[in-house]
Amino acid sequence: MEQPREFVFDIPVGAGVATRANTDGPPVTPKDAATVILVRDGTDGLEVFLQHRVKGMPFAGGMTVFPGGGVDRRDADASVAWAGPEPSWWAARFGCDDALARALTCAAVRELFEESGVLLAGGADDVLADVSAYRQARADLESREISLAGFLASAGLTLRADLMRPWAHWITPEQEPRRYDTRFYVAKLPSGQEADGATSEASSSGWQRPQDAIADAREGRRMLMPPTWLTLSELDAFETADAVLAADREIVRIAPTLHRDGEQIRVVLEPR
Repeated sequence: MEQPREFVFDIPVGAGVATRANTDGPPVTPKDAATVILVRDGTDGLEVFLQHRVKGMPFAGGMTVFPGGGVDRRDADASVAWAGPEPSWWAARFGCDDALARALTCAAVRELFEESGVLLAGGADDVLADVSAYRQARADLESREISLAGFLASAGLTLRADLMRPWAHWITPEQEPRRYDTRFYVAKLPSGQEADGATSEASSSGWQRPQDAIADAREGRRMLMPPTWLTLSELDAFETADAVLAADREIVRIAPTLHRDGEQIRVVLEPR
């Protein structure tokens, strides 16, 4: 699907988009991160799980986003029991080495569990339908008291990489003081599980049709960053969650640049 080259949106000063004070200096090195676009079939069509980040967050404060976050060094632990496409498969699609691909995929599963309560794990041939027994583990993961590998091993669980598909690759603009090199995954809500959004990073969470989330942004009720806005626009073309997972995606790294004019931000997309 062809990406728009440019679009314009307005963001209040201090909300979501910032620029470095030392714009003449070198840009901040982006941190590896993973995001999961969680979808399901709703009564009126495809729905996506979205979270409204706490306004005081240092990155994307006040924005509506998909669950995700930075890679933890322990996400690269090769002892994780794994089912589905191997790290080399993900590496080929995300343009990285196998070790980083493993860490990104583990980070995606971990962040989704921490922020939504949805756990893409189970046995080699089955997927968890009830995750209530792992409520404390979820809290311990969020506080970094335990690692994903340690949790899965103690619970006798296997990471189910086969429940996800690669969707996109975005890098935070060089003008930003906090930057992330983010791979986007897509996953369907497992049968029996519920997404609750019980995380300290979000003020509220819930399911929306992509077109409704975009309408909220256009009418000023919510704020979306460019990757979220464009992803929602892409999802709006699909009728079911299975159709989203079946989409044949070419992953192109998108590195936007920002052009500020008062309150207006022009975002120029640059595939690289």
